[in-house]
Amino acid sequence: MHHTTNQEAITKLRELINDIDIAMLTTVDDDGTLRSRPMGTQKAEFDGDLWFLTRVDTAKVDEIQRESQVNVSYAKPDKNRYVSVSGTAVLINDKAKIDEFWDPIYKAFFPEGKDDPRLRLLKVHVQKAEFWTTDNLIATVIGFAKALAGQESDIGENEKLQLN
Repeated sequence: MHHTTNQEAITKLRELINDIDIAMLTTVDDDGTLRSRPMGTQKAEFDGDLWFLTRVDTAKVDEIQRESQVNVSYAKPDKNRYVSVSGTAVLINDKAKIDEFWDPIYKAFFPEGKDDPRLRLLKVHVQKAEFWTTDNLIATVIGFAKALAGQESDIGENEKLQLN
């Protein structure tokens, strides 16, 4: 049985989502129901964290501060590729990182530009992912290993990638 390292898991997920710009971010609403909305994934080299730009005064921010477990899903129907990512979300106010991700197209959402005081980064630390590819759409679970502990996750028929 092949053991997938954390780096292999990261590389695989990077390949799966690299060309998909819009993801659906799912959070838990205050009544326990799930809410999803489209979000543009930032073009960063995926290293175990997904990055999104958001405004601090949005419902999703309140939801994440109450319950940090989120799901991010990606779809590339013309390639029969679907990815579901689970992780924990945190709001970050990092001017240098915002500058790194900023594109003038975002002025439509942030009229004051990258210096908009409401602008924040939403970081999702990936814990596991599941993906479906090819014509038969069989699911494969990627488990992201606890890299700090040097643990590896088993990848067999069920291919698990755990990222903690």
